[in-house]
Amino acid sequence: MKSALFAAAASAVLLAAPAAAQGVKIGILNDQSGVYADYGGKWSVEAARMAIDDFGGEVLGHKIELVTADHQNKADLATSIARRWYDVENVDMITELTTSSVALAIHELSKEKKKIDIVVGAATSRLTGDACQPYGFHWAYDTRALGVGTGGALTKAGGNTWFFLTADYAFGYALEKDTSEIVTANGGKVLGSVRVPLNSSDFSSFLLQAQSSKAKIVGLANAGLDTTNSIKQASEFGIVASGQKLAGLLMTLAEVNGLGLQAAQGLVLTEGYYWDLNDRTRNLGERFLKRTGRMPSMIHAGTYSATLSYLKAVKAAGTKDPDAVAKKLKELPVDDDFAKGKVQENGRMVHDMYLFEVKKPSESKKPWDYYKLLATVPGDQAFFTAKDSGCPLTK
Repeated sequence: MKSALFAAAASAVLLAAPAAAQGVKIGILNDQSGVYADYGGKWSVEAARMAIDDFGGEVLGHKIELVTADHQNKADLATSIARRWYDVENVDMITELTTSSVALAIHELSKEKKKIDIVVGAATSRLTGDACQPYGFHWAYDTRALGVGTGGALTKAGGNTWFFLTADYAFGYALEKDTSEIVTANGGKVLGSVRVPLNSSDFSSFLLQAQSSKAKIVGLANAGLDTTNSIKQASEFGIVASGQKLAGLLMTLAEVNGLGLQAAQGLVLTEGYYWDLNDRTRNLGERFLKRTGRMPSMIHAGTYSATLSYLKAVKAAGTKDPDAVAKKLKELPVDDDFAKGKVQENGRMVHDMYLFEVKKPSESKKPWDYYKLLATVPGDQAFFTAKDSGCPLTK
């Protein structure tokens, strides 16, 4: 009797396992408690939920599941979580992936496991350059697009000498490199840079170096709370008052909201999305506002788009097989309330980027009315072509 019961139970487990694996499971892996918690964090999780709800909650006749975890900006912790998700929990796709060192590590693991990842929160253009892989994708923006947008515009406007405050990890290096190349290509000169540890509380020594350089533009190659804290302390040192201009090379609506218009006014920045651009962006923004009490940045809106695009690709492929889904992701146009675009062979989603100036408090007419549009940067100018990206898949 015991043997029969055991055999029946084992049989039930074997039958249940494939059925469980048939459902699509998506993982949001990002910083939910540290320097980038407002930049992405729980808001990106809600954006993914919104995409799943908009899609109908199921695909190929099975429920769509969402799992989330906080990687604490540690690549080893992120890799451990992702490995468990892939090997044990049948997660099919991981997205958001704030922090470039984390994204690069997960990119490599996804290649090994033949699982799809769609990076949104991390910036380095290496993800679709020398580190590209067949199952890896990059949404929303990258360091190249930020350099073209903010770096190119300020240099052309006369800001032809630069000094960088650079986050001391992969993201900061890539952002400084890509922006420096755009600055010099437009006739500017980089006078120097200093590397700043992640999650610094005191920027005084770094800002004094920037001040003594006499550079016209102080490029902040950092993000999240590091950017807002460096801007606040730069004000205390009178850097802008003395004639230098701050360039927030990676700033989103979340950081502007955290600073407030009084402190952020006049900053020039580049984003891939703003809620008040057109009817479609407003639709996404207003629905997100109802769910969360805040407007989305390009990271939140990009996570919505990445999740929705993945689900569309699964449906079009008729399977969640990674090779078939990756092929569909590269074939299908992106057309949603985040952006219109296309995915290149190297996994880079190409779409227009936007150069904004932060409004003065007197110019803002309603809550979250923060930006003036200065220019639209066409996607084929903002991002590397697949051929020029350095991705070995395109050779």
